[in-house]
Amino acid sequence: MLDFPRWKKIFLWGITLLVALAALPSLVSTTSLKWPDSLPDPMVNLGLDLAGGSHILLEAEPGQVGRQRLETMEEAVRNALEDADQRIQIGDISTANNRLAFMLEDPAQVDAARDLIEPLTQGAGLTGQRDWTIQVVDGNRMVLTQTEAGLELAINQAMDSATEVVRRRIDSLGTREPTILRQSDTRIVVQVPGLQDPNELKELLGQTAKLEFKMLDTQALPTDIEQGIANPGSELIPGAPDSDYAGTQIAVKRLGGIRGDSLTNALQSFDSRTNEPIVQITFDAQAAARWARITTENVGQRFAIILDGEVISAPSINEPILSPTSQISGGFTVEKANQLAISLRSGALPVDLTVIEERTVGPDLGADSIKRGLLAMGIGSLLVVLLMIFAYGRFGVYATAALVLNVLMILGLMAVLTTTLTLPGIAGFVLTIGAAVDANVLINERIREERKKGRRVVAAVENGYKEASRAIYDANITNFIAGVLLFLFGSGPVRGFAVVLIIGLFTSVFTAVTLTRMWVAGWLRKARPTDLHL
Repeated sequence: MLDFPRWKKIFLWGITLLVALAALPSLVSTTSLKWPDSLPDPMVNLGLDLAGGSHILLEAEPGQVGRQRLETMEEAVRNALEDADQRIQIGDISTANNRLAFMLEDPAQVDAARDLIEPLTQGAGLTGQRDWTIQVVDGNRMVLTQTEAGLELAINQAMDSATEVVRRRIDSLGTREPTILRQSDTRIVVQVPGLQDPNELKELLGQTAKLEFKMLDTQALPTDIEQGIANPGSELIPGAPDSDYAGTQIAVKRLGGIRGDSLTNALQSFDSRTNEPIVQITFDAQAAARWARITTENVGQRFAIILDGEVISAPSINEPILSPTSQISGGFTVEKANQLAISLRSGALPVDLTVIEERTVGPDLGADSIKRGLLAMGIGSLLVVLLMIFAYGRFGVYATAALVLNVLMILGLMAVLTTTLTLPGIAGFVLTIGAAVDANVLINERIREERKKGRRVVAAVENGYKEASRAIYDANITNFIAGVLLFLFGSGPVRGFAVVLIIGLFTSVFTAVTLTRMWVAGWLRKARPTDLHL
């Protein structure tokens, strides 16, 4: 076990120095010195409690998911029955009481209608239920009702999607290592280190970015619109405050349009004629073909561009739009157009999110936390070093050198992996230092026992490392399992603690066992001592 050929020494020193050097940019950043731009600069990101930043709690309205599912199912049912080989005629579809209900003109087509509608439903997870129930009432009336299991599954999926959309939007701002996680069934916690002004973040997250293109209802009477009355199959949409339709309502056909979830890209640009800021969007192949068909069939008609439930523009279709690329204009500023492009590119939020809590952590508080944490770690490390040298002499010096390299390797690995250091992470540092020293204590005490049994120096050292390593590995495997569980089931600061703990377990075993054994082996081979002062 004490045999270390030259290649092995070079390999171990290479790994140690390479990882330790990765910590230098982070250490230099805490001083007034500047790290050279020509060199790689992996950095340890500081969490909200150390760097300061913004904390926002968002809440969704679960009832909105049910209403969206009703509209989606209504359109799917209409298309399925109209596109059937033998078209099935139905009356108006009612969406009252959170269910779809409609009459079939020919009662003999009930079974055929059921066969077409059933594939539109699906299983609600592992509950054994469907997400919709289908009933036939009075022989010719069909009723589709959302099941509780189906609605719960839809809400859960919508919140997962909303969390991912929020993550993409924040990433687009260029912030580093945000914390975004679900809290309860309908809430999302957002923490962005280093962001002291949360207004831009709130505007970005508060924008649903639900984009729709719908044809105007040309049959709607102005007097009915003024009274808030829409024709069957149509709806009234208010004009956006910054648009030409502010203070009015526009009658549009409720179904048959295109939604923004068919977008593949969105970029802020400028209109070549007016030089006003616009958003250039690109549809996927399926939506582009559908949009081409709609515009071909409705040349000369007008359509509404609806963003978050408000009409921002209602241009005319002068000719078929065969290109997958279109543009959105609505009196945007460059900043508003860029924000909209980010929102559309990140995807529309499946549900509206409302900010119900907002906190800002100042950088001074974080700096004070770092100062106190480093002070505690420094005092603890100094006491440990003095104790180790006093108790074990040369072997204590080896343990101290291993301890310093252990800290540098933890910082280096965290920088390379772009993990985040939080205040509990500093506590993980202190715990790791204790664990690393504990390993050396076990080894040195075991060597003492072997010497008391009368073994020679080399045999005592070899058996001491061999026997102590078993206990060290067992203890660290147990801690590793605990760290993994903390990371998987914890959140925020708990995960920050787990990250440092897990990385520290690997580096402490490497430095306290492997490196010190290499140093001790080299000293024994060179000095050939007849006794050990332990």
